[in-house]
Amino acid sequence: MKSYLISLIIPLNLCVFLVISGAVLILLKRRKTGVFLCFGGLSWLLLWSLPITSLILGGILENRYPHRSIDSIPPAQAIVVLGGNTANNRENWFQELSDNPSTHSRVDTASELYHANKAPKIIVSGGALAGEVSEAKGMAAKLAGKGVPKSAIMLENNSKTTYENAEFTANELIRNKIKSIILVTSALHTPRSMAVFDRYNLAVTPAPNPPQITIPDDPDFILLLPNARALHASRSIIKEYLGLIVYWLRGWV
Repeated sequence: MKSYLISLIIPLNLCVFLVISGAVLILLKRRKTGVFLCFGGLSWLLLWSLPITSLILGGILENRYPHRSIDSIPPAQAIVVLGGNTANNRENWFQELSDNPSTHSRVDTASELYHANKAPKIIVSGGALAGEVSEAKGMAAKLAGKGVPKSAIMLENNSKTTYENAEFTANELIRNKIKSIILVTSALHTPRSMAVFDRYNLAVTPAPNPPQITIPDDPDFILLLPNARALHASRSIIKEYLGLIVYWLRGWV
């Protein structure tokens, strides 16, 4: 249901749908309604193409649990890392892929926490979204490449959603008598993740990645000028707001 809603509301998809619907209505002599739909579709597309929209609406989510330095995060029994790569892990939301931008992944944060002795175990959570290799296995391999011992890594290979991330991981935590965790995910995804994990009898400390939706160091960047990167990345913001609404309606948060 959520995936369907996201696909429908993605700015370009909704714009095309409304403009076509409006054009049909205009041909059927329902001019006012048709013009209204066309205008609405184009306005929705323009709204999400403006960087200021991402900075305001995305910033609300990213700043719900502000990024903290590794030193300020208290120790716990385990670090939980959720699968995903918001905006391809770029450090800045508005950088184009062709710019070869610098990145910071959730695995980077988890590795830094582990090497700072914040927890003796890391649980990676995420099933296979495509193919046979789960996100958990991919993250585990990257952690091993960053010097985390395989014996310190636990895998949760079956979850496909944030709700399942929490449910399946909580089961693993209970089996291993772990009651305190540091939760690692993107800053944008942290509010929904924390809301789900808070339903369980766990002491959860958020450790989001650094915020990505920030004004880039570019003198030519204009907040009110339509930007292809902002339009493309809007899906992630829309997904989080829809996710919070759907999870609330289903009693998951």
